[in-house]
Amino acid sequence: MKRQKSDVQLVGLGPDRATLEAESFEEAVRRLNGDFFWEPASASSNVISRFGDEARSVFGPIPDADCAQGAKTIPLEVEGNLVELKPNAGKTGHPLEFEHRDAAGKVVKWTKGIQKCDKPSLAGNVTYCGPSSRLKRVVKGSVEWLFLCRKSTTNLLVGSIPYWEQSNPKFALLGTIGFNSLTGEIVFFDGRKDRSEFDWSSPFVPPGGHSYSDRVGRASAEALYDQTFQVQCYACHDNKNPYVINPHAQQARVGYFGGKDDPRAVAFSLGDYLPETPRNERAPFRVIGSGYTSTHNVKLGRAKTIRDPTGNCTACHTLTTQITGRRFAADAAAQEPWISKPTWAQALELRDEKKKYARVGIRRTDWALRSGAGKIHPWMVPGNGNELSALPPAISSADWRRLSNCLWDAGGAECGYRPLYTPCPAPGSKSQGDGSAPTDTSIAVFPLPLGESEATHVVRVRWRYLNGYGNVPQRDDVRFNVAVKSTAIPLSGEPPSAGDYPGLDETKGQDFAVTGGEVGNSGAIKLIQNISYFGHSRFTEPMPSTDLRDFRIDLPAKCNRRYLVRILSKRFCFDQSIMAYGTTDHLLYADALCD
Repeated sequence: MKRQKSDVQLVGLGPDRATLEAESFEEAVRRLNGDFFWEPASASSNVISRFGDEARSVFGPIPDADCAQGAKTIPLEVEGNLVELKPNAGKTGHPLEFEHRDAAGKVVKWTKGIQKCDKPSLAGNVTYCGPSSRLKRVVKGSVEWLFLCRKSTTNLLVGSIPYWEQSNPKFALLGTIGFNSLTGEIVFFDGRKDRSEFDWSSPFVPPGGHSYSDRVGRASAEALYDQTFQVQCYACHDNKNPYVINPHAQQARVGYFGGKDDPRAVAFSLGDYLPETPRNERAPFRVIGSGYTSTHNVKLGRAKTIRDPTGNCTACHTLTTQITGRRFAADAAAQEPWISKPTWAQALELRDEKKKYARVGIRRTDWALRSGAGKIHPWMVPGNGNELSALPPAISSADWRRLSNCLWDAGGAECGYRPLYTPCPAPGSKSQGDGSAPTDTSIAVFPLPLGESEATHVVRVRWRYLNGYGNVPQRDDVRFNVAVKSTAIPLSGEPPSAGDYPGLDETKGQDFAVTGGEVGNSGAIKLIQNISYFGHSRFTEPMPSTDLRDFRIDLPAKCNRRYLVRILSKRFCFDQSIMAYGTTDHLLYADALCD
């Protein structure tokens, strides 16, 4: 769009006078409008507080991580029995030992330790067969939060010490996942890694506290959460869902020979505590958090979904070139990771993954590997999925190798590769799932309030908008830029053409020069950035709303001038500080006529 020269460009004026006039405009804008111009999540430079503020702007209020009230204990099964560390009343002194109980509740035996289990953890670098970890799920509309308080030890071993009792609130690893099922947005919080022990007796405040003004909570969170983002949560929780269902998660539908009706599933499992939420490879999926995504941006950018060239596995599952493909799929099929012609880098990664795969295997009981009725490994089979009672054949070695090649990003077109993580949607981009757009736009001229001297009128620009992406009533990741251009009113009074208005690049602030706060010059026009809805003061939490919010900005105006305005929406993506701008033109003009 051709940019026209603006009459307010101050051509020929000295810099001092130009600066004073620019500051006058900024001061008038601030005086007329109040403090409603501000970037979301900009209150703190602390990595954790900013992380929490970004997450709250996308997901709404974040609940405390609470592994006490209403949390579920993740069961541990050994040789088909439930195992729990308890005082053994049958022995003198009631020493702590592991009670093994069958599905009917009968005590089968007691042991002093646990070396193997039926369903060892696939996470890696955690205790494979650790009992008494806890899981809590909180759902608020389309957003759900998962809190995991995982017991583990540095040597990854389990012994008959009080730490492993279900009643002992001490644990080693704190993890939180937030997920919006409509938008596929996901966020990961981890407890700091230089801290060996946590206690779930009291809930844990989320990053950023509960609000911008929660000073105590923000300080507590800054000392609680990992600022290095060293745990690659995105690599395991990457199947376009917040959780990856596997036998260790103890869901009734996985890892039981008879499925949900298996007596052990009825007696031991978490049932459907984590529900089935199928999402295919085309579903949106995006990691939130500028600090987190900048740390892992290379791998996030390389990650892909795949289609199984053999047709065995991806009708129901989203498999990726990350851990769900490389480790979870291999374990599900009871097949070793494999690449046909690995590069040098792939060969090193493959060697490391084979070691991790083997470490999981040596922690699995022979009972889980036995043949015949009751066999639960492999735990996914072609055709019947997790229905094991029909004893269907496992995937063939030839089919597995074709699939594994794809999972290691070593295949070709037969793998149907697609980017795993999807781009940040621009506001109003229906094709990307956001149909929210400004409406009821208007512009009007009013007499200036008493006491103003630099102008004679006020141009009031108004519009209505609800940030409805993801159905989060307190979502706060969209702001508006308003670009203003002043020209002489044509003698004919004819309306302006599209080329007369501020350009799109100018409204984005491509050459923005701040004169004060969020006000400044962008090329030849005046620009006001980061306008929030009327009444939403800087660093305050948005009031929940499902109705359109009112937006308004008053601009100082002079007699017999035409004011041309472009309104532009923008989303703060909280992904390495990327911004996504609206694509629809919202152009308004008004003539400030004087008698």
